[in-house]
Amino acid sequence: MKDTRRARMSLGLLLAAALVLMTVDHRTGEESPFGPLRGVGTTVFGAVESAGAGVIKPVGRFFEMMTGAPGAQSRIEELRAENQRLKRDLAAQTLDRQRSTELRRLLGVAGIAGYKIVPAQVIARRGTPGFEEAVELDVGSNDGVRSEMTVLNGDGLVGRVIRAGPSTSTVVLLSDPASAAGARLEGSNEIGVVHGIGENGRLIRFRLLDSTAQIIPGRRIVSFGSQRGAPYVAGVPIGVVERVEATPGELTRIAYARPYADLTALDVVGVVVQAPRRDPRDAVLPRARKEKEGV
Repeated sequence: MKDTRRARMSLGLLLAAALVLMTVDHRTGEESPFGPLRGVGTTVFGAVESAGAGVIKPVGRFFEMMTGAPGAQSRIEELRAENQRLKRDLAAQTLDRQRSTELRRLLGVAGIAGYKIVPAQVIARRGTPGFEEAVELDVGSNDGVRSEMTVLNGDGLVGRVIRAGPSTSTVVLLSDPASAAGARLEGSNEIGVVHGIGENGRLIRFRLLDSTAQIIPGRRIVSFGSQRGAPYVAGVPIGVVERVEATPGELTRIAYARPYADLTALDVVGVVVQAPRRDPRDAVLPRARKEKEGV
């Protein structure tokens, strides 16, 4: 619109009319002829206001949550830490119960056979020069442990000590390919030699010196014992024969046995610091032990 005299006059008339209408509406109150129009305006603008509030309130709540978020996040972290602590405590209690059970079984074996032992815990699995499969114990010369001592657990023969420091010692496992121990068939005087073959300790090789001796799967093997009980004492359960090799014409017979001791999951063990006065023979084998306990 052009800024002309006529336009300015039209704008002035409109403003004057608006003032008159507002004055009339104010003075007449509820009886104002403009009441219906005012109601329509209130309805329209009220709806717009409600819609705006519906949009603004969630946004406001969001900012309130953001304002309180640091405290809430801190509480969440505290709860997570508490949950982890409880899990660790539960795991420790379970492990302690397992170790207590293993220790009781170990002491039971030692009591039946007459072995004097020093209980120990495996703290590391490690290789050592000349041997592939060895473990570290948390006992040493300060505890009476020396080299060439027998190591067993509640299930059977584990190995022998090859090095003893003041507070730790190294044990080569029965499953090591360089390991060898004198062995005897249960219930007989048939003797041979047990060798490790690796394979994670799943099997060991038993070479029976008499090729005519009867040996079948299920026969059990115990340690024959070394002179003066070093490095191996007599009567420690070694394993159960799983299969026998055909060796026609050979001077010896070869069988493969499953060790009683799980050589891949060792925890509580015992070092035999004094051999028994008499050979316990088969008394420590699992079945004989159960019968003795009245099971």
